[in-house]
This record gives sequence, structure tokens and C-alpha cells, in this order.
Amino acid sequence: MSPPLTIAHLSTVYHTSFILMGTDWLDRAGISAQWKLFASGPDIVKAFANKEVDLAYIGLPPAIIGIDRGVPIICVAGGHVEGTVMIARKEFRTLDELKSINAVLAQFKGKVIGSPPKGSIHDVIINNAIEEADFDIRVKNFPWTDFVLEALVDGDIEAAVGTPSLAVAAARANGSRIVIPPNALWSSNPSYGIVVRKELLDFPDVITGFLELHEKASNFIREKPEDAARIVSGLTGIIDEDFVMEAYRVSPKYCASLSRNFVDSTMAFIPVLRRLKYISRNLSESEIFKHAFIDNVHKGPSHYS
Repeated sequence: MSPPLTIAHLSTVYHTSFILMGTDWLDRAGISAQWKLFASGPDIVKAFANKEVDLAYIGLPPAIIGIDRGVPIICVAGGHVEGTVMIARKEFRTLDELKSINAVLAQFKGKVIGSPPKGSIHDVIINNAIEEADFDIRVKNFPWTDFVLEALVDGDIEAAVGTPSLAVAAARANGSRIVIPPNALWSSNPSYGIVVRKELLDFPDVITGFLELHEKASNFIREKPEDAARIVSGLTGIIDEDFVMEAYRVSPKYCASLSRNFVDSTMAFIPVLRRLKYISRNLSESEIFKHAFIDNVHKGPSHYS
């Protein structure tokens, strides 16, 4: 008998979690699921360590940190790439205007950039960029993305990194704009994948069944974004369809595959995570990924590009 799944998800509106929660697809496939909302990837890793969840939508850097610490999890599918943007109040200039990331960051010397929690993909990407630029810029971490937005609106921080959803919300709240787009901060960065507790590997049909619907939902977002936005808006009850569509457009690279670019970009985080002292050793690709499930579900080239 297939076990019921406890699935960890984030508030990120372009994840397929919102499509699967807002439709009867899982029920019709005979998959029993209980959904649990978490503030961040690092919080999901803690839940995995406590055996509170079986499967999760999570950025790959926090998953890698968890694996390094002995949490028995592995990534079985992709989901989206390039989901980290840098935004700032409208008085600051953009990458298009200044032509280099360092020139953009130089505007924030001695200032504060807000970020989701330490160890999140956004935190890792911005700390790496600041370290490479060798600038005196402080990163202030917040437990919830909503708190990042509040701090930006209140003027407690000058800029922030986060998801496309944060960029849309900040633009609406105080006219903030994207100063470094997602493709420029870290090409093909694995903004989220599907990660499972290793005990679930004993139920391959459950994993395959879920990934078939994850793939279906990824295609749905890409091919019928208006319909997808309607489902997400109706499910949340607090954001309109235009908000979801704007978030889709900021970074439209949705796919379930573990493409070579997805994997290689993930592995490029290893030396950065070591340099930042977030992990203690070099992990191998096989410790992070198990390709077999999604390779059976998603055949052919990826759809990220």
C-alpha cells in the first residue's frame, strides 16, 4: 500500500505545488497528500531531519547543506531555474544602466541588503556576489520573505534578494525595481527541485506518480499561464491573477527535468558553500541527485531554455 505523502512547500507562487493543491490531479492519481507550508528551505531541511516531511519543494543549496550534515535526502527532479533576483528602491540604478554587477553592488557599499534566511539559495547567491566584489555590504537575513518586503518598504534596508514574487510585490508596494535580473546573478541556478526523504525510495511508484504530475503541472504553467494563474489566485485568495502572471514573466524557466545545466549549476555551488563555511566537504553528484525517476518521466530535452 502506498504511504500518504507529507509535502513541504513554500509560498512561491510559480512552484507546481500551487497547481497540484488547486486541482484534483493527485486524488485522481491515487496519491494521498498532506501539504505543509514552510518559511524557507532551511526550515524544510530541519523538518526532513525530524522526519516531519517526505517530499519537498526546495532550493538546492539548503538541500546540499542538509545532506552535508547527514540528513537523508536526495533530489529526484528539477522545477525551475534562475529564481533569485535583486531589487532595490527606484533611486538605485540597474544592471542595464550600469553594465556590470559590481557597479550595481557598489551603490550599496556600507548599506544593507535583505535576504531570506541564512543558507537559502538567495542568501548564498548574494553573499557570493558580495564576496567576489570585495565590498563592505551587510546581508540581513529574515525568517520570512514577507519580512524582507516590509523592511524594504519601511526603509530599513536599501535592497533585497528573493524570488520573482518578491520583485512583483515590491514593485507594487513602493515602486522598487529589479536591479539585477535572475539570469545575471547566477546562470541556471537551481531555484527549486523536488527532494525526497531517502526512505521514500522504497516506494518508487509513489515518486514516479508524483513526478508525472509535477511534470504535467510544469508544462501547464509554461503552456497555459493564464489558466495556471487563475488556479493559483483562486487557491491563495489574496493575490490576483495579474500578480501571478507577472511573477511567471520575471523568470519563465519551468521544467521538471534534471538537465545537465541544472546539475552543473548546482554542483558549482559546492565550492561557494565551502568557502562560506556552510558545508564541510565536497559532495558528489550522486549524493545530491538520483536521476532515474525523472529520466523515465521526462524524456527528451529540457524546457528551461
